[in-house]
Amino acid sequence: MKQYDIEKLKFPIGKCPKIDDVSESDLKTWIASIEEFPSKIKTLTSNLSTEELNWIYRHAGWNIKQVVHHCADSHMNSLIRFKLALTEDVPTIKPYEEQLWAELTDGNSNDISPSLQIIEGVHARWILLLKSLNGKELKRQFIHPANIKILSIEETIGVYAWHCNHHLAHIEQALMHKGQF
Repeated sequence: MKQYDIEKLKFPIGKCPKIDDVSESDLKTWIASIEEFPSKIKTLTSNLSTEELNWIYRHAGWNIKQVVHHCADSHMNSLIRFKLALTEDVPTIKPYEEQLWAELTDGNSNDISPSLQIIEGVHARWILLLKSLNGKELKRQFIHPANIKILSIEETIGVYAWHCNHHLAHIEQALMHKGQF
């Protein structure tokens, strides 16, 4: 059996970088990544067979279809978190058990088209919102109780840009290795 670097398989583009100072250029780049995500994930996955959708990106990792369904779940939650931060005073958001969600029937379905539709719709709304934010709104915050951390909208935009690219790389990895882990 071929040996793989498990950290490289888990984090093919590296771990999410710590985000401190956010420039206007960073925000433009991150928002562009989030905006491009729906077309990129659709291009990668729309013609895959059921067998290919079940390929994993690493040993004990999710299969491609679970990655797609996870992105729909995660990005729906993110849009809601942003809206809470914009309309409430430092709200505490609700975390969710993403690993367990991935095992539910809808998170493990061979039909990824509903999740691709969710991603497309959520991202359209999300991008409209993100491009409208002013400097004060970008500084608004929420509390993530699982991390026991206060996060700003602007740094969270960077996290989700990374999240998009992270999971695109997982799908590419599964396809490159034909799920053979």
